[in-house]
Amino acid sequence: MEATILHADLDAFYASVEQLLQPDLRGKPIAVGGGVVLAASYEARAFGVRSGMPGRRARELCPELVFTGGRFSEYQRLGDAAIAVLADYTPDVERISIDEAFADVSGSRRLFGAPAVIAGQVRKRVRAELGLPISIGVARTKHLAKIASQVAKPDGLVVVDPAAELAFLHDLPVELMWGVGPATRSRLADAGIKTIGQLAQSAPGSMERLLGRAAGRKLRSLAWNRDSRAIQTGRRSHSAGAQSALGRQPATEEVFRPVLQHLADRIARRLRAKDRPCRTVTVRVRFADLRSVTRALTLPAPISATTTLLEIAVDLVRGVLADHPSERTISLLAISGSNLGEDPFPQLELPLQLADDGRRPGTRKGIARLRADRAVDAIRDRFGWDAVSYASAAMGSARSVPDAFRGLAEKEL
Repeated sequence: MEATILHADLDAFYASVEQLLQPDLRGKPIAVGGGVVLAASYEARAFGVRSGMPGRRARELCPELVFTGGRFSEYQRLGDAAIAVLADYTPDVERISIDEAFADVSGSRRLFGAPAVIAGQVRKRVRAELGLPISIGVARTKHLAKIASQVAKPDGLVVVDPAAELAFLHDLPVELMWGVGPATRSRLADAGIKTIGQLAQSAPGSMERLLGRAAGRKLRSLAWNRDSRAIQTGRRSHSAGAQSALGRQPATEEVFRPVLQHLADRIARRLRAKDRPCRTVTVRVRFADLRSVTRALTLPAPISATTTLLEIAVDLVRGVLADHPSERTISLLAISGSNLGEDPFPQLELPLQLADDGRRPGTRKGIARLRADRAVDAIRDRFGWDAVSYASAAMGSARSVPDAFRGLAEKEL
């Protein structure tokens, strides 16, 4: 088979946009953000500055670092324009974030040439028309194309020969694989696995014991470049999620409840906007050692009320902390709603002698919650997100990451 899958990824996107719009910043180490680094230029990365790093630590590593505010509308505009260039060569484009996408150009050869030629043309046009650097990987599978684009950075092109896929793949570090984050990388390193080749040669049982059955099998398959996923255009998301990095905070309800309130508010609003309530609520708690624990609850009826989602998330996080009493510090909280429905109208319930806690959407209290949320949505649609908010979220600690920045990363339902 021919390598016809492209993975295009704009380099240091947010920082590159800032340098494009402010020419005096070109060639200088810059960071988007303030209290926390939202994005860093390659000049800043050379000093060890990374996204998610506290601003104070970033300045210690790079005293000449320049912080700049986020131009969120420009990020969206330029990200859309770059993906539009890719779409000029094929309709088979799967956008996975604001600054990256997959494309299948197998049907475009007669019009535009070989996949490598198309990738070169895309890079040239994005640079000429938008002034932005973009790296592209070309391979036979989506996973390998994404890895190739990472190897190509910054501002490069890598085409993986189908006859030499494993030779290319197996010498690379495991952290380049899709799904290997800091915690998984640490576990693999403790087991003596640092390259993708070492992972491929590991015993299946040992990986399943180390990472879990599903994750262990998936990563070993990807390590052998077994990836049958096709490009999916116009696919609707099956979940809505949001997360918040906390640094190192005490694992107390005074800390985690306002964070969960804000996350639930963002997720529930998206569910209501698309009339897609969720039946399954999942929370993820990451501790100071980067170990994560998840808990989920599936409900008898789908929900989209903010307060209901919050209450369930709080109960799940309480359960996680009760099961891990020795953990005193949390570094990240996440909520996701899945098992999405299509019916925005809840089934009304008879007023039987049952406690109406508001979590069942068809009860009197559940309907009242949803009506209140819709009123809040209408105010925000007209006057902006900050026009009205929940008191517990507004009184919580200030958020280092602007909501406009978070919104750029949210998937369309």
